[in-house]
Amino acid sequence: MQAVVYEAFSAPPRLQTVPDPTPETHGVVVKVQATGVCRSDWHGWVGHDTDIVLPHVPGHELAGTVEAVGKDVTRWKVGDRVTVPFVGGCGSCPECHSGNQQVCEKQFQPGFTHWGSFAQYVSIHKADLNLVALPETLDFATAASLGCRFVTSFRAVVDQGKTSAGQWVAVHGCGGVGLSAIMIAHAVGANVVAIDISEDKLSMARAMGAVATVNATQVANVVEAVMEITKGGAHVSLDALGHPTTCFNSISNLRRRGKHIQVGLMLAENSTPAIPMAKVIAHELEILGSHGMQAHRYGAMLDMVRTGKLAPEKLVGKKINLQQSIDALMNMDKFEVAGVTVITEF
Repeated sequence: MQAVVYEAFSAPPRLQTVPDPTPETHGVVVKVQATGVCRSDWHGWVGHDTDIVLPHVPGHELAGTVEAVGKDVTRWKVGDRVTVPFVGGCGSCPECHSGNQQVCEKQFQPGFTHWGSFAQYVSIHKADLNLVALPETLDFATAASLGCRFVTSFRAVVDQGKTSAGQWVAVHGCGGVGLSAIMIAHAVGANVVAIDISEDKLSMARAMGAVATVNATQVANVVEAVMEITKGGAHVSLDALGHPTTCFNSISNLRRRGKHIQVGLMLAENSTPAIPMAKVIAHELEILGSHGMQAHRYGAMLDMVRTGKLAPEKLVGKKINLQQSIDALMNMDKFEVAGVTVITEF
């Protein structure tokens, strides 16, 4: 098969011919029809992820059809249309038994712990636990865009933030994660304030449902701007970028007993950000993470897509081929592209 492979961290990947995968007894091989290009892939490529063993194939936001099935798999057959969370569970640890596969102790992550989906085929482990059936009405490019940013945002807004109608939600960073969170928060009836440094992304944020925007380069103090708009602070605030500044601002702009959700990855030199702990204590703030979403929670999200309450297709930006994904991956840290870039030609 054709796959994008890098043999050293931060070195340019190459399109190579590599052996086709075969399914584990408990797994399947998926023919990749679409896969997103995510900043998490960039973090892996530069060496921020310690699970990656070289040489490596990136890619974790995928959708496609089942090509081959392991002998112990009971729920899936060749030809099924599927997607998969970027974190898969082992099925036997305490976290999996409690339904929290997204924090499985022995988690499987295509594109990180194993070769990923910047390829014509990808092997998926523990298929009966981790695969998600796709409705016929959902195209592969849109389905792929759900796999990391959208589902992580859904869990952040709905499950972790427990956001409800009428609440104020602040979203710091309007890339794929942030725009997803804005759409989801708007869909559950919240009032969203979007914060970014790009007017193009803030314009897209308004199109996704933000009722107010803050350009961080044009205000003296982001926290004060959000506090003024929300008349006292956000009930729920998300750092959708993953930077010490956005993390600090997101916690600081909460009202009393508010919730901060860390969605953007904080790795390498950003892994230990400053936190206004005095305010966390005095105002009884909550600090929560959101790390993907379990396969069994996809149903609620897909029902909202089916009924038109969520429209993730609006977040799909450029569609590219496998060769073009190399430049897209290497330039992810420049934040040049609005929306989600998806590989659709293999």
